[in-house]
Amino acid sequence: MFEVRTPRTGKARRALEKRAPKLVEMGKKTLILHGSKTSGVLNAVLTDIYQMKKGSAIKFSRKNENIKPFESSGDTSLEFFLNRTDCSIFVFGSHSKKRPDNLVIGRAYDHHIYDLVEVGVENFKPMESFKYDKKLAPQIGSKPLIAFIGEGFDNVEELKHLKEVLLDLLRGEVIENLNLVGVDRAYICTAISSNRVFLSHCGLRLKKSGTKVPRMELEEVGPSMDLVVRRHRLPNESLQKEAMKTTREKPKKKVKNVSKDAIDGKIGKIYMPDQKVGDVALPNIAKGVKRERREAKLKNGENKNASKKLKENST
Repeated sequence: MFEVRTPRTGKARRALEKRAPKLVEMGKKTLILHGSKTSGVLNAVLTDIYQMKKGSAIKFSRKNENIKPFESSGDTSLEFFLNRTDCSIFVFGSHSKKRPDNLVIGRAYDHHIYDLVEVGVENFKPMESFKYDKKLAPQIGSKPLIAFIGEGFDNVEELKHLKEVLLDLLRGEVIENLNLVGVDRAYICTAISSNRVFLSHCGLRLKKSGTKVPRMELEEVGPSMDLVVRRHRLPNESLQKEAMKTTREKPKKKVKNVSKDAIDGKIGKIYMPDQKVGDVALPNIAKGVKRERREAKLKNGENKNASKKLKENST
């Protein structure tokens, strides 16, 4: 059991909120581990996976004897490492006579094992065996294209599960906008049979096509391998229900000075500045001015006539 610590500072509280499960996961880190015994092929596979996921992966070089994912007591050490490294996906490699070159790919929710897929690696070709122009090598952190070819990914339960796990492992960070120039790699997954999938990694070349959309060419850059599905474990119903929680509606932005009442309904406060009536221009002000001038002239004319009569009488 992990020790539950309550944050005492704002920095610690923000760090825990950042590591907590979210409704929309933007990016997932991958943890790569070795079992108690591995082979040279398996070591090369784990190294190439780390190179493809570089920037969003953590690789442990020591052997781990206590990790046995499909056993009831073999998840404790694995969950401990996932909690320490804050990883949501792991790749565990082991080798035995019964299951040679064995690879276990799994996902975690809230640092607890969510589901597992066990595959065997066959016909492996590392990156070093492919010869191509190194300038065309995929860049670290680039967004890949992922293609799943074959009806088995829609009909066979094991391949359906493997498809979901490979998508989470290879897709990288979730983004909304994509620049076509930044797409420089593609993962091709072909279902050969009901339990065998051929995985290859290709680089993309953009060439002129005479239109705005360039023509793409694939060049295999490695690695490539056959994945033979051996065992898989679906998630627990209670854990799956908790992990699949979503919000029906997006949280509404709070509107200032607006409230709701059960009786009056929506109530809003409106700010109105002081109204300066004296400075407001009235309509037809020109006509009023003319009339006032006319009346003033008439009054001035009467006053002048009255003053003349008074002068004549005085004389």
